[in-house]
Amino acid sequence: MIDDKKLQQFLGKMLIDLGAAISVPLVRIGVRLGLYKVMDGSGPMTSAEFADKANISERYAREWLAQNAASGYLSYDPSSRRFELPPEQAMVFANEESPFFLGGGFDAVAALYQTQPLIEAAFKSGCGVDWGDYAGCLFCAIGAMLRPRYSANIVQNWLPALDGVVSKLERGAKVADIGCGTGQSTFIMARAFPNSTFVGYDFHAPSIEHATAYARTNDAENVRFEVAKAKDFPARDLDLVTCFDVLHDLGDPVGAAAHIHRSLKPDGTWMLMEPLAGDATEDNLGPVGRVAYAFSTMACVPVSLSQEVGMALGAQAGQMKLTEVIKAGGFTQVGRAAETPLNMILEARY
Repeated sequence: MIDDKKLQQFLGKMLIDLGAAISVPLVRIGVRLGLYKVMDGSGPMTSAEFADKANISERYAREWLAQNAASGYLSYDPSSRRFELPPEQAMVFANEESPFFLGGGFDAVAALYQTQPLIEAAFKSGCGVDWGDYAGCLFCAIGAMLRPRYSANIVQNWLPALDGVVSKLERGAKVADIGCGTGQSTFIMARAFPNSTFVGYDFHAPSIEHATAYARTNDAENVRFEVAKAKDFPARDLDLVTCFDVLHDLGDPVGAAAHIHRSLKPDGTWMLMEPLAGDATEDNLGPVGRVAYAFSTMACVPVSLSQEVGMALGAQAGQMKLTEVIKAGGFTQVGRAAETPLNMILEARY
């Protein structure tokens, strides 16, 4: 028998979910056209005032504003018919330097929507999907999504949580950033520690081209980028190896761990940023796990399965499984050095 009350409650939940899903292109329009930035700090505005300031059509502005207000992204005063961007929402939609900015996340979701046919086929075949086959500029979107997190934490919180690493970086250390993507994490470290040298490695050539071009235009003299896999990059005698949101995406994370172990000096450190996940499925059945499992199904697992070995750890592997993999590569000391609501920082040593 169907419980009508439970059915209606579930339909209400699905209506909320569908509203969130259909809001993705509208938020992206707002970010790409700078509409949230126009509203940031401008106070209440009518649709006509907003359209004039944003230099867009008033009719489109009116509908976009109403949808954002219905979503809780904007506030609305019916007596004056004015819309306003609250300062808390501005941290998410308008301020790209905010650690809470989510513009890149919405771009990443849009790219995953476009890649759905490839993932559907992979469900049936059990094969993977190569990172280079994802639609849109997913690698750009992921870089933009993670950059605010990196800017707020790498230098301020994560590196200082490691034993003796900051002092080495200040004196001058050799560092490899593995799976660097567009190089945001590498740049942040290189700017903070000019006496050290940094090499960013990634197996995805377009990401390295993007990072190299950025380095060329920003006079980054102590950083360079090369195409290489996590288990065959050429650097040796390293003081520090970093992997930001990388290990669970690798096809052969044990092989990568073993190669990183060989590349480090005996007193070197391997720092890993991974999603803050519990060790059991039931530990992750909440809002954060919902997003993480979705990214894992659509990207992390398919990308791992497309590579050699294809271990497919997934984005919610948990510290116990990650530690097992790291120790299988030869490390004897693994511990959690720091954490945020979204990530854990693991420190591995000889």
